[in-house]
Amino acid sequence: MSTNQRKAGNHQLEQRVNDAQILFDEADDVPVVKEPYAEKLGLYLISPSGAIADPKRLPIAQKKLSSLGFDVRVDKAAAGKYLRFAATDEERAKAFSRAAKDDAPIVMATRGGYGISRILPLIDWKLLEKNPKTYVGYSDFTAFNLALLAKTGLPSFTGPNAVGDFSANKVDDLIADIFVESMRGELEILSFETQDADEVDTEGVLWGGNLAMLTSLVGTPYLPKIKKGILFFEDVSEHPYRIERLLTQLLHAGILDKQKAIIIGDITDYELSKSDNGFNMAEVIKWLRSQIKVPVITGLPYGHGEMRVTLPIGKKVGIATEKGMAYLLLDKHDHNHADHSEHEGHDGHDCIECCKNLVSKKHKKSKKGKKAKK
Repeated sequence: MSTNQRKAGNHQLEQRVNDAQILFDEADDVPVVKEPYAEKLGLYLISPSGAIADPKRLPIAQKKLSSLGFDVRVDKAAAGKYLRFAATDEERAKAFSRAAKDDAPIVMATRGGYGISRILPLIDWKLLEKNPKTYVGYSDFTAFNLALLAKTGLPSFTGPNAVGDFSANKVDDLIADIFVESMRGELEILSFETQDADEVDTEGVLWGGNLAMLTSLVGTPYLPKIKKGILFFEDVSEHPYRIERLLTQLLHAGILDKQKAIIIGDITDYELSKSDNGFNMAEVIKWLRSQIKVPVITGLPYGHGEMRVTLPIGKKVGIATEKGMAYLLLDKHDHNHADHSEHEGHDGHDCIECCKNLVSKKHKKSKKGKKAKK
């Protein structure tokens, strides 16, 4: 079994809806802390949205990311403040150009908030296309993820933000581990437990992010036209009826029924009231299924809770569900071992089935778990 396949067993995620917890099963023979990488990857930090509330947290994040194997550079406007933003619209747009000209292969947002929508027309998309980078961030950064795909066809990542996730006293090991492996192209399979999933075994371009940001791009040149894709979303501080309203817009725009699967991440930080009279997220999902014939999968550990996996946007992936588990095949992998012999030379659904079997074996062998409250 290859190193990457062993690591895959460490990334099994069980979402518990009732008590809002996630159980992470880790195989005994897979260490959480890995040996440091011999070669550091350049990582350029920018603040394209809101201002960092406490600028002192930026060097803390820089130090932590450095310890994870990155050569961290900080954009000159990253710690600034203008109104509620990190800098003026023009300066924040220029930060992308400065990052494109730097030799660091990875560009990471320090935080989310609000502001990228204002600068989309100011970004030099031709420069970014000529100097492809690995971009990563989430929340407000969704607007950039999707605009980059629409304007250049280049993929990117949604995942942790630098200050939000790497400046705390205790950084979540699993968030860090998945992020590092994703940035180094090592993460192949991600599995998570789902208590509500339609049967599916398919592949398509993975895209999505924050639902409010995605929906705000409908009717603009910054929303990619993805057909037969795998759409995923999350959101925060949005009541279920607002989530349904956003989904209604995507439905009426003809976007939802063109997908091959829809994956729902965390919907957090909202309060139900007596006037809801039983209306909740379960009802929203029930309504969604009544409107489209696309498989729906819940339980993706991604969003504004305490856990967020790193996912590619604009890359072809596989998705399969079986017996309460969902499997995302994120990258091609080596078939040259005994467990893969019957699938050697195949891809697509056969490859997904092969990966399901591998991860299931690791899941059954797990003897200990780690809980993280959302």
